[in-house]
Amino acid sequence: MTEIDAKIDALVPEWLTLPDIAEMLGVEVTRVRQLVKEGQLIAVRRGENRALHVPAAFIDGDKVVKGLSGTLTLLRDDGFTVEEMIEWLFTPDPTLPGTPAQALSENRGTEVKRRAQALAV
Repeated sequence: MTEIDAKIDALVPEWLTLPDIAEMLGVEVTRVRQLVKEGQLIAVRRGENRALHVPAAFIDGDKVVKGLSGTLTLLRDDGFTVEEMIEWLFTPDPTLPGTPAQALSENRGTEVKRRAQALAV
């Protein structure tokens, strides 16, 4: 868990706190913390109280966006920091089109993972 700079913060249109996510998923906050610890979600410290926040695009109704966990694993294996993962996921990619985060939410995870794997080459 890291604190992010203004550039990265500006890329993400909406953030959710861990209690917000717990409510959406119908679980306890400790379970959301576990998802972060396991790498299924990534969280950063932001705001005045430096609370943990997760990009809202990572949550789809009452579940984590399909394909996110695998994509995060690929990026982590490529040596990406949490900040770099967020930057990559929210930077427009003209070959998708849109951002990798948008593509994941539109169930185009295979395309996103393919691009993440290409980063390692």
